[in-house]
Amino acid sequence: MAALVLVLGVGGYIAFDRARPYLHGSGCEVAVGTSKMPLDLDQAANASTISAVAFRKQLPERAAVIAYATAIQESHIRNLPSGDRDSVGMFQQRPSQGWGSPAKLRDPVQSTSKFFDALVKVKDYLDRDVHDAAQRVQHSADGRAYAQHEPDGKLLAQVFTGRQPAGARCWYPPDKQTESRRPDAIREMRRAFGPRLQVDGPGPLTAGAPSRPDSWNGVKVTNARGGWAVAAWAVTHAQVYGLKEVRYAGRHWQSNAGHDGWTTDKNAPTDHVIIH
Repeated sequence: MAALVLVLGVGGYIAFDRARPYLHGSGCEVAVGTSKMPLDLDQAANASTISAVAFRKQLPERAAVIAYATAIQESHIRNLPSGDRDSVGMFQQRPSQGWGSPAKLRDPVQSTSKFFDALVKVKDYLDRDVHDAAQRVQHSADGRAYAQHEPDGKLLAQVFTGRQPAGARCWYPPDKQTESRRPDAIREMRRAFGPRLQVDGPGPLTAGAPSRPDSWNGVKVTNARGGWAVAAWAVTHAQVYGLKEVRYAGRHWQSNAGHDGWTTDKNAPTDHVIIH
């Protein structure tokens, strides 16, 4: 009887271990202390892009907070193909109001860039209330609506600008894993973060280039905050580009155990973000 119980126990554990990656479905979470915010994969990817563009433009965290509060109100941080009248994209910008072509406004990098370009033209925007600064960019029907999203905006900004280490995790079942397109991921990361982002390896990386694990060493970083911003971007874009793991500053995220978040990895470097 004891032997039978042991066999059943071992078999049950093996079955659970194999099923575990499927149990949680797909999703992401950002967390700072006890404050947590659930996101789906698309929302998380868009959220990390907003901070990447802020990095490229060398804007302070407060600018990202304003952008997040705006995007949450306008689209729930989704890249909407349409909206009220001719509004499109995360910020529901209108081509008829001079924001640009619909195609550009449906590109998260370009629409975020246009939002920040307008925001920095607002006099003393960093000293204004979040909803006031947002409304002076958006000119919406009720600018007070942005105020309710300030706490979530601050949480997202802390994580995706890299002030909170290892604050973002994403997960998805093995059957949602896609073929590795790491060169395409790095090209898109460079486009979002800008020329200050340095990749230690051969270049340029062309579209459709083979994803060789030994072809480059990683993304160079000069400070921990920038490193965690890059790491968060990689985790939130992992499913799209078939990325398997991200290693940085003594921590490790793996796609096959994404729900576990960041685990200890004493060999993960502090001067590079390793993405495979």
